[in-house]
Amino acid sequence: MSTKDELAQVEKDLAQLKAQVQDIREQVSDMGATDQVERSQMLGMADEQDELIADLEGRRDRLMRRLGEESPA
Repeated sequence: MSTKDELAQVEKDLAQLKAQVQDIREQVSDMGATDQVERSQMLGMADEQDELIADLEGRRDRLMRRLGEESPA
């Protein structure tokens, strides 16, 4: 897989994860104070996905630097 292809895949994964996190957080806010255990679990899932997003953003930055190094000056 080329660096460009890998970067495109990371960008796609980032967009999907960000949408999922937004959806989870919206669901939690719509739930109100009905089920604290479920709210807590959903917020935990969103936090875990936020960590994955941070990892992917780091990977994206490294790929972009690599791509810049591969491009002729």
